[in-house]
Amino acid sequence: MDEEDRTLFRHAMRGVRRLAHEGAAQVMRRRPQPRAHFTRAERQAVLQESLGLISPLAPVEESGDALLFRRPQVSPAVFRRLRAGHYRVEGEIDLHGLTAAMVEPALQEFLAEALRQRVRVARVIHGKGLRSGNRGPVLKLVASHYLARVNAVLAFASAREVDGGSGAILVLLDARPGARGRGGAAR
Repeated sequence: MDEEDRTLFRHAMRGVRRLAHEGAAQVMRRRPQPRAHFTRAERQAVLQESLGLISPLAPVEESGDALLFRRPQVSPAVFRRLRAGHYRVEGEIDLHGLTAAMVEPALQEFLAEALRQRVRVARVIHGKGLRSGNRGPVLKLVASHYLARVNAVLAFASAREVDGGSGAILVLLDARPGARGRGGAAR
């Protein structure tokens, strides 16, 4: 540093006073150590609950790629007939192209209309999840867990191969008058 630079520096620093040592210590306080408020498991549980993917009241059985769900009031014979495709499908919704966040509102609207029209059996086409990569069939998972929480859904099962196989669900609805009053289209 030459003499001219020193002169400029002194001129720029004129009127500046050195801080007292005690003041400097106050400015440079240590930050408290961060504390984890949730464990990883708790965070995952909160996420799953917020997405509505867990329903302890309504377990969905996955048998390979097939989905099976039956409320206790549905007889095994009726459930077998549903799985075998013996009932006429009266309504259908195709979820292809929707995001996971769009599935529940779409199903809620579809089921509300189906119940108004007293549809007994509906088909929900969710696809096989072939383009979902490692995540697996996302729409299938979201749709099945939502349907299991809907009181008006008595049972559902993956469709027969000729009707969509593991890419579609046949849904048995409680189409009796007043069924909506016992839980509606969504819980």
